Amino acid sequence: MRWKPDLSWSAVTPRADWLNRRQIMAGLATLTATPALARIEAAKSPLSTDAAPNSLEDITSYNNFYEFGFGKSDPAAYAGSLTTDPWSITIDGLVDRPGSYDLADVMKDQPLEERIYRLRCVEAWSMVVPWIGFELAGLLNRVGVQSGAKYVAFETLLRPDEMPGQRSASMPWPYREGLRLDEAVHPLTILATGLYGDPMPKQNGAPIRLVVPWKYGFKSIKSIVRISLVAEMPRTTWNELQPQEYGFYANVNPEVDHPRWSQASERRIGAGLFGGRVDTLMFNGYAEQVAGLYAGMDLRTNY
Repeated sequence: MRWKPDLSWSAVTPRADWLNRRQIMAGLATLTATPALARIEAAKSPLSTDAAPNSLEDITSYNNFYEFGFGKSDPAAYAGSLTTDPWSITIDGLVDRPGSYDLADVMKDQPLEERIYRLRCVEAWSMVVPWIGFELAGLLNRVGVQSGAKYVAFETLLRPDEMPGQRSASMPWPYREGLRLDEAVHPLTILATGLYGDPMPKQNGAPIRLVVPWKYGFKSIKSIVRISLVAEMPRTTWNELQPQEYGFYANVNPEVDHPRWSQASERRIGAGLFGGRVDTLMFNGYAEQVAGLYAGMDLRTNY
């Protein structure tokens, strides 16, 4: 993997100018020329952090999306081939109205908001991202959650002809994640369909992904094609691969180290080589909102 500096040109260049420069270099038309790239109108959410978001270049060029490769720059390099329209999501399990819903149906009547959230990776780096999305609870209410449901399971698209990382046998595909039902319906939990006011970039999980800001980033599954309401704790990819390192809950906890590194601090992407490290906050700074979900739980055992 090639090393690249944390400080990008977009960090010191106005976003509009940076986008224009990228479009000219790529020979692209303006963003509004294609309906799929139309700007998204969304209300500002009071649940947003007041921290300054990372630049668009930081967010779209440094991320994990192993379906496209294991390097941080691989998603940006290879995700362009992903077909995101049409897109449908199967919703099944313990719901009143199971079925295959196209993306327009999933988003129907869901109020979009801008949610500026902290993002903490289990690898001890972090960002601040201005997502556009809606609360997962709204969708679950529409499909009707049955009384026996205790968990929500998620599944990523499986399409190795467009997602070259899936041709590797090093991970079980498709990628799977899950939440306890009370976590899934918490107001902070959203399905994101965009960032920085534009539709979700493919390398960040287009066209729709989960965002759970108090958990390590791998819980926020990308490019979702299935949502299942289930009675038992579902299988999840990293917990299945390395259960001693990646627990089901994966709550950000500076007091519980990863077996191979400390989680007490994090490297803030975009802050430069010297001075980009900050203390990690319990539940990634969302303790006031979510600590009650885990009252009485041993968070070292339930990591």
